[in-house]
Amino acid sequence: PHRQAAGARRPRERVRELVASAGPVSAADLAATLGLTPAAVRRHLALLEEDDLVAVHDAGHPTGMRGRPARRYVTTSAGQGELSGTYADLAAQALRYLRDVAGPGAVERFAQDRLSELADRYADRLDAPDVEGRAAQLAAALADDGYAASVRPVPGTSAVQLCQGHCPVQHVAEEFPQLCEAEAQVFAKLLGSHVQRLATLATGAHACTTNVPVGISVPVSDTPRRPPEASARGGGR
Repeated sequence: PHRQAAGARRPRERVRELVASAGPVSAADLAATLGLTPAAVRRHLALLEEDDLVAVHDAGHPTGMRGRPARRYVTTSAGQGELSGTYADLAAQALRYLRDVAGPGAVERFAQDRLSELADRYADRLDAPDVEGRAAQLAAALADDGYAASVRPVPGTSAVQLCQGHCPVQHVAEEFPQLCEAEAQVFAKLLGSHVQRLATLATGAHACTTNVPVGISVPVSDTPRRPPEASARGGGR
């Protein structure tokens, strides 16, 4: 990787983090959001791309379009690995041991209990009277915990997409998808709405994307603090 001077490292890290949270995103949008010049952003992107930390997103575009579409960037698998830290291997080893000793069901119970703790911490922050408001509050809470989360409207529908550009357990979830499944279940309970997981970082997408219908309102008191399965077991901790 390129060695960066102290003064250059921070803007480049800001570019990389914003690509993770907002990608696919163009250099112009990055520049506008970060208050940098487009030329400076393109230099940072070129170096990040050379280090295989970001890549141009190939979404395709309709034939017959005039002009070239703006290049839009996403975080690569290697970039996600750097954001994930150094504990993924140890966590995966621990879950393999749990699976081998106690069976696959033990991994599922672990995933439920881990996400139940997340639901407990987030419940007080999700007090909006409608699902769309709660989705925005959930994205903010996830962003505070390093998930690079955002909410995006889906044009022409009464739904939004909850996007997570980073997942601290991505490389563990590649082997143990129970973590992703439990997370989606907890999102549904916190939001008071059926949700549909459309894509995950663990399966190679550039972001975890969850579709959330927002055409309903649910009283705040209806949001459970813990999933019933975990409560029935007394939390398992």
